[in-house]
Amino acid sequence: MRKRAAALCGAAVVMAGTVTAVPAEASAPRTAEPVHAAEPTWKNCATKKYPTLQCASLQVPLDHRRPRGQRITLALSRVPHTARTYQGPLLVNPGGPGSSGLALAGFVASALPGKVAAQYDVIGFDPRGVGRSRPALDCRPGHFGPVRPDSLPAAPAIEQANLARAESFATACGRKYGHLLPYLNSTSAARDMDAIRQALGAKRISYLGYSYGTYLGAVYAKLFPERVRRLVLDSVVDPTQVWYDANLNQDVAFNDRHRAFLAWVARYDATYRLGTDPERIEARWYAMRATLAKKPAGGTVGAAELEDTFIPGGYHNGYWPRLAEAFAAYVHDGNPEPLVEAYQDLGAVDASGANGYSIYTSVQCRDAGWPRDWRQWRKDNWAVHEKAPFMTWNNAWYNAPCAFWPAGSLKPVNVANGTLPPALLFQATGDAATPYEGGVTVHHLLADSSLVVEEGGGNHGITLSGNACLDRHLAAYLSDGTVPRGHGEADAVCEALPDPKPAAKKGATAPTKGTALHGLLGFRG
Repeated sequence: MRKRAAALCGAAVVMAGTVTAVPAEASAPRTAEPVHAAEPTWKNCATKKYPTLQCASLQVPLDHRRPRGQRITLALSRVPHTARTYQGPLLVNPGGPGSSGLALAGFVASALPGKVAAQYDVIGFDPRGVGRSRPALDCRPGHFGPVRPDSLPAAPAIEQANLARAESFATACGRKYGHLLPYLNSTSAARDMDAIRQALGAKRISYLGYSYGTYLGAVYAKLFPERVRRLVLDSVVDPTQVWYDANLNQDVAFNDRHRAFLAWVARYDATYRLGTDPERIEARWYAMRATLAKKPAGGTVGAAELEDTFIPGGYHNGYWPRLAEAFAAYVHDGNPEPLVEAYQDLGAVDASGANGYSIYTSVQCRDAGWPRDWRQWRKDNWAVHEKAPFMTWNNAWYNAPCAFWPAGSLKPVNVANGTLPPALLFQATGDAATPYEGGVTVHHLLADSSLVVEEGGGNHGITLSGNACLDRHLAAYLSDGTVPRGHGEADAVCEALPDPKPAAKKGATAPTKGTALHGLLGFRG
């Protein structure tokens, strides 16, 4: 590690990485031998918020090509149907990859119209390696502990420090979980979904996936088209850019969304007193970043942590009032407390986040090829940084373990599909995490699908978040399969909800719809 980092002072570095030999059966997309899964034993795991939630576990093969080999355990959740009309299981996934889906079952069942939810067993699950599934990964505890090196590699020493962190994370994953890493990928997760279907005794499943969950759902549909009853994809990943190009395009979209936040701050100068010119406010934000790079707020929030804190604002505008208050308090009063508190609530990685990041890297690094030559990363990310500086390098280091990944890479799944029943897609025009073009691309790849667009929206995960127009289309589809049919790029268009207003009182976050869902969705994808 040190030799490789030291070489950066001069010429660029070529990283060959350590590649573990991968059994052919771990990557083949063809249908595997059927897995005879036992019916889950459901137990009460109700919470105050979700009083009818049940939980179970299911054993599945680590390698679906060897169904009698080593087995792993998936954690499941369920809100059972209550109506006489039963439409089967509705599997839900919050994305990530790496996000727990157990609570999402309760949320979806409570957020759908009661008559619709009552017709389904809403099934949540922690994908392999995630949360309560076993084994659950945590490659390098404390990897995101503050204060990290500045994400902007303006000097060779900073680049070296960030590269060393990335390589040490990949090395730790290989050392602790090398026998698992070849089987942590979207294809294996999709096969797990079919094992869930079989254990539930269902001939077909319905599916609602957000963010990365849209790619997982499309992969499942490719492998098992005859087993798909209804398919809902919300905030759609572009499957033609998995995953290196997708992250570069994300950087540009997040920069646009961050500027939308700054323009919103400018509209409320009477509250935040940061000015009425968004460009000047942007300059003040980057001045704050430069100051924190030298002297972290509260000894905790440096430049990288500041970016971590404000990135969630790109996912959901419900965070904007709180972020603006923290920004203003630091600029006007030098008060670091609101910034530190916002970081702790929105940006800091806890134990579940460490598990999520371990799976995020494991799946994304394994799903598709990544450059092994750091010169390519450096060239591409500096080029994007020139036009989109907000999170380009932060995101580069977030994904940089893939340059060293010890399990090798597969080929992305071609999700084009002409044999599915009509699928329903939802996409906001200003979505940063999964830019709009992804929804259009998948609309073309899934024959007979319908695309519902939230015009002017910038949030990520847009159904069941307070937009009645979107939710009507979702409810109609889950009720009887009805999809809108239009003649343009979109089959239906819904107007976006208005942006939030500042909190009524200083220090109190204005209530916004949608954050309950967003708290369950996976960042970064």
